[in-house]
Amino acid sequence: MWSQIKSLLTNKIFYLGLGSLIAAGALFLALLDFVIMPAYTNYNEGVTVPDITQVSLDEAQERLTSYGLRYEVAERRSNSAYPADYVIDQMPAAAEIVKPNRKVYLTVNTEANPTVQVPKVVDLSLRNAQIQLENYGLRVGTISYESSRFKNVVLRQSVPAENIVPKSTMVDLVVSDGLGEKMVDIPNIKGLRLSEAQQKLQKAGLRIGEIRFQPSKEFDPNVIINYEPQKDQITVGETLKLIVSERFEVKEEDESGAVIDTSNISSPEDNNN
Repeated sequence: MWSQIKSLLTNKIFYLGLGSLIAAGALFLALLDFVIMPAYTNYNEGVTVPDITQVSLDEAQERLTSYGLRYEVAERRSNSAYPADYVIDQMPAAAEIVKPNRKVYLTVNTEANPTVQVPKVVDLSLRNAQIQLENYGLRVGTISYESSRFKNVVLRQSVPAENIVPKSTMVDLVVSDGLGEKMVDIPNIKGLRLSEAQQKLQKAGLRIGEIRFQPSKEFDPNVIINYEPQKDQITVGETLKLIVSERFEVKEEDESGAVIDTSNISSPEDNNN
C-alpha cells in the first residue's frame, strides 16, 4: 500500500490534475467576485431618488417609473395643507442614492379626515386622560390647573365626551392642583362692577359660575346686587353665582285715545218726548 501512495505522489499526472483543480477553483472565485456578484447586485450602479412630495400620486408614480424605481403606498393620513391623494412623505428621502428597481414607500393624504368619538376623561388622573386621548388619535392641548381637593384629577375637558371630531383634534384639560381643602374669605363684592368683582374673586382663588341679570332701579347696569352662597368662607376653587343689575325698562301703557261714556247721554228723540 505504501508503494502505491509513493507511486501516486511521484506521478506527474496527479500534480497536473491537482494544479488544474486549484486553478479552476481560483478562476471560479474570481468570476464570482468580479463578474457574477457585481452583475447580481448592480455594482457601481445607483439611482438618485427624486423628490415626489407635494405632488399627486399619479405624478409620483410616473416620475418614479421614469427613474427605474417602484413605489408602494405605506400609509394614508389626513393633512389639511394638501389636496386629496397628494404625497406628503417618502422613504427613502429625496436625493438618496439607491439601487435600480428599489421600492419607494409613500405616505399619501386621505380624501377625508377620519373622525373619532371623544372619550370622557373627566375624573380620570391626568396621566390616564393623556393616554386615553392619544389612544383615540386625539392630542392633549393646554393643561391648566384649578384648586380642588384631589391632585392631578381632570376637572373639565374642552371638547365634551361623545362628540364626533376629526382625528388629531386638540383637547384642553383643566386639572386639580390638590389645594381644595383650603378655606378663604369671600371678598365684599356687593356694589362693585362686574369686572371689578371678577378680579377680586380671581385673586381670592374663587371662580364665577352662573351670572344672572336682574333689572334694577337702584343700581347702574353691570353692578353686583348679590351672590350665592351667602357665606363668610368657602373652599378655594369653588364657584359663586352672581346676581348682576341690568337696565330697568319701564313699560308704557298703550295709548288708545280718550274713551267717551255714552251710557247716560240721551238722544234728541228722547228729549222731544
